[in-house]
Amino acid sequence: MTTLILTVAGADRPGLVAAVAEVVEAHGGNWENSQLSELAGVFAGVIEISVPDDRTEGLQSALRELDGLLTVDVRTGTPDNPESSDRITLSVLGNDRPGIVREVSGVLSDHSLSIESMTTETRDAAMAGGRLFESTVTATAPASADLDDLRADLERIADEIQVDITLE
Repeated sequence: MTTLILTVAGADRPGLVAAVAEVVEAHGGNWENSQLSELAGVFAGVIEISVPDDRTEGLQSALRELDGLLTVDVRTGTPDNPESSDRITLSVLGNDRPGIVREVSGVLSDHSLSIESMTTETRDAAMAGGRLFESTVTATAPASADLDDLRADLERIADEIQVDITLE
């Protein structure tokens, strides 16, 4: 079996997921995992599919035929990194301002953490006015990572950019 990672994007409308699922199933593929969302009128997502080795090229060709409905980029998946041993979850909450994602992701990168998933959201602050920024990040750290140093660096930037960061 071959693992394929599909990145899909297109103007949001009914039937987009069904169109991809039909092509996958028609080529003997199995829909394994996905993260799909509508953002500002655009449907976008990432889908992990397993497909028999001898049907990979046919599936990729059929997915290209969805052009016009969806843009589909196909990549071959790779096994997880065996050196990544610790999984951390990070929550960020504070007044919205430019640079929060850059600062937080920069610290994670400096400590060689790999982001597995990240969600961000801005919303109106109920009592204080303005906008709130909220993010949840799941990342993996190599066995050599010093999580105490990571925590110290996250606390430092939390003070600098005035957000609360919780590391689990």
